[in-house]
Amino acid sequence: MKDNNLILYVQTSAVPERQYSPLVLAQTAKAMDIKPIIYYLGQALKILLPGEAEKIKIGAFPSVYEMIKKILEMGIEIYVCEASKQMLGMEKVELIPGVKIVGAGTLNDLALEAGATMWF
Repeated sequence: MKDNNLILYVQTSAVPERQYSPLVLAQTAKAMDIKPIIYYLGQALKILLPGEAEKIKIGAFPSVYEMIKKILEMGIEIYVCEASKQMLGMEKVELIPGVKIVGAGTLNDLALEAGATMWF
């Protein structure tokens, strides 16, 4: 069943400049009483490796790690694709604490459920 109050933000990129948009939009959605979920897929998982998000800080924005930490503190869920983790050889690698590893089918379910889906 569609939930028009749910926005799914899918991050597929490890490019530093592309990290901020879904994080800013998710925080904004939460402030607007909209339920945001962020889903990391493919190359984007590289950002979630220990120490990587701390290295990305652009302009006056906090580091990507600080943004992710705030997202999690706000109760916004961050999902990570298990298949992508395997594809990148990260089966035994710990990612940033607080993210949830989920099956690939979860993305399909969320896309069908969400009122809107945005890809980055």
